[in-house]
Amino acid sequence: MSRSKLKIALAGLALGLAAHPETLRACATCYGQSDSPMAEGMTWGILSLLVVVTSVLGGIVSFFVYIAKRSSTDKVP
Repeated sequence: MSRSKLKIALAGLALGLAAHPETLRACATCYGQSDSPMAEGMTWGILSLLVVVTSVLGGIVSFFVYIAKRSSTDKVP
């Protein structure tokens, strides 16, 4: 796809989004209803993903700490 066709496609996309602004509205938290069930669900979703990412990264770090300790204590005869 050439640059001019890409520019025309992007301009058409921007025009289409500007013609239908209801599709660009923010979520319940950003839009001002912070006490809605959607906002509470989003908060729990963020917290659960944070727990998953932290546990995976903790597992990776603990593995490398284990490998480092084991390699420093092994003595080659």
